[in-house]
Amino acid sequence: MNRIASIDGFTSVRDARTVWTPRSRGASAPIGPSADKHPRISLLTIAPRYRPSLYVLLGAMLAAILFYIHTATAPASRPLTQRDIDASVTRALSSTVIPSNAARAYDTVKDSVVRIRAASGGADTQKRAAWDVGTGVIILQDGTILTNFHVVAASKQLRVVFPDGSESEAKVLSTKPEHDLAVIRAANTPHKVVPAILHSSADLHAGDEAVAVGFPFGIGPSLSSGVISGVHREYLAPDGKHMLTNLIQFDAAANPGNSGGPLATARGEVVGIVTAIISPGRTAGSVGIGFAVPIESAATVIGLPPF
Repeated sequence: MNRIASIDGFTSVRDARTVWTPRSRGASAPIGPSADKHPRISLLTIAPRYRPSLYVLLGAMLAAILFYIHTATAPASRPLTQRDIDASVTRALSSTVIPSNAARAYDTVKDSVVRIRAASGGADTQKRAAWDVGTGVIILQDGTILTNFHVVAASKQLRVVFPDGSESEAKVLSTKPEHDLAVIRAANTPHKVVPAILHSSADLHAGDEAVAVGFPFGIGPSLSSGVISGVHREYLAPDGKHMLTNLIQFDAAANPGNSGGPLATARGEVVGIVTAIISPGRTAGSVGIGFAVPIESAATVIGLPPF
């Protein structure tokens, strides 16, 4: 039988496997072989305040592993070649419609171009065939129009047809026969009047793009495009009395009816007034040699200082 001994307030049992704490301090949990010497660690045993950081770390590690797998298995990129670049440019151009310089110039100047109808003395003004057709350029908001002197010289009655189709009588304000220029003004103007943008001809060079807008043979408004062929040209008027000087030569098609119309740059800026063409033979028509009076000369007719 086991004996019980008491030493310094402790009570023990020989060969007993449980040791009890002092009686004076109260009993505590037993300590013995059943205690876990190596406790297991899991997310549940980690303090809650550290769990979010651990989740972020695990997510970053997973993302790094996936990125490595992707880059390791992705096929190697092929360097761009000139053929690739050409194909891309072709696709872009085929899907985008780019207007020509002539089209942009026409869009700029077309609302400033008018048809001029002039009835000469003795003609039956009620018949459309009795009216000569020319062209004019609106230069002021009040309906002031620049045209050729030979368009209005013999007229007894003038009428102007604006771009919107409205029509008005007009009268001659001033003329300058030595430059084949005349200024007229419409009695009535439409709600929308668009004066042309005028630009000096001083910086024109052979080869610069140019457009002519008018009513050739009464058809129009019609656009023709070409280039400046030369500057400072001379031309003897058909009446043999007036030598026109300092003219702009151009190769855009111009025909009877274009007289008085604008010669414009690729930006739609009016640099001259179409005044004459060289047309060998009996039938008047364009052979690619046309002349325009520089806008500087036109400016003096309306009392404006030259550029």
